[in-house]
Amino acid sequence: MLNFLYEDGHIICCVKPIGILSQSDEKNEENMVSLLKGAGNPYIGLIHRLDRNVGGVMVFAKTQTAAAKLSEAVRNREIIKEYLAVIHNRPQEDSGVLKDLLFKDSAKNKTYVVSRMRKGVREASLEYEVLDSRESEAGVITLVKARLHTGRTHQVRVQFASRKMPLVGDKKYGGRDNVTNPALWSYRLSFSHPVKNETVDVSCPPPDVFPWNEFSCI
Repeated sequence: MLNFLYEDGHIICCVKPIGILSQSDEKNEENMVSLLKGAGNPYIGLIHRLDRNVGGVMVFAKTQTAAAKLSEAVRNREIIKEYLAVIHNRPQEDSGVLKDLLFKDSAKNKTYVVSRMRKGVREASLEYEVLDSRESEAGVITLVKARLHTGRTHQVRVQFASRKMPLVGDKKYGGRDNVTNPALWSYRLSFSHPVKNETVDVSCPPPDVFPWNEFSCI
């Protein structure tokens, strides 16, 4: 059962469960687009994606007009995307901006920080804020809030991992613990409604499991 946060005749904001694809792949597995169409929506426009093993808030369009306007807002960086993440160790600064050049290796489905611009390399930027830090069974872990300035593949995961702060549970990028999935959650979206003259601001906390339940501030 999907958790709907906002819906009208133009858009749907809901929570993607961990383990569900954002859209169909070549195996035609269960995905958010097909689930929403199965709920009685003849058209569902995908505006942005979350990795299969990352959950949280997403927005979908119910009309082609809404899809075009929301996609333009994404390109113009007019949609506020905030994530919560639990990382190993703690940043030296309690807040800051991380900027990197990222290269995505599609064959390996992995992104790397590189030192110079070349074909396939894109700039990535996010700002973060430390919310809490504590000792745990996985050592020092820190809860951070990240606001994306760009939307690159695995951006939050690789930008922190490249600074020796991999996400808890993120084996692909150096997580060293027994957690199954990366501790990354799409926490909040805020944007101008594509048709109505109003702001849509939706949020949802992560599940009450480790490592999220180590932090009372969530």
